[in-house]
Amino acid sequence: MKKILLIVVIIALAGGLYGWFFVYNKPHTNFENSKPDFKLSAQQLFNDFSGGKGESYNGKVIEINGTAQKADISDTLVTLVFVFNEGMFGDEGIRCLFIPKFYNRLKAITYPAPVTLKGFCAGYNDTDVILEHCSLIKN
Repeated sequence: MKKILLIVVIIALAGGLYGWFFVYNKPHTNFENSKPDFKLSAQQLFNDFSGGKGESYNGKVIEINGTAQKADISDTLVTLVFVFNEGMFGDEGIRCLFIPKFYNRLKAITYPAPVTLKGFCAGYNDTDVILEHCSLIKN
């Protein structure tokens, strides 16, 4: 009986250690250095999502290029905006939330401006495609 109990304790301990090191303590993804899963124009990305064909981009790193119309700047957040439609509630297009490292470069750009960027696609909310953890590749 003691041998069986000892084996169960060892298996439980090994399972707990495995969960700690490989699931819970997993390192965060560095989106700036990640290789993009897709490369396409901003217009194509928006058209795919607004046409109902964009689900394959969700949860992927995407590199896009196009003309950004403006940057929404607050104290702690810079959002680059590609505008493709004027909707009932304002501009519709792609909104890119940047990592802090790029804030000063984005503030210095005169808009509209051609840009190439990379970010994690968080989905589509029926008006905007949302890219998070974006990094500026070229402006």
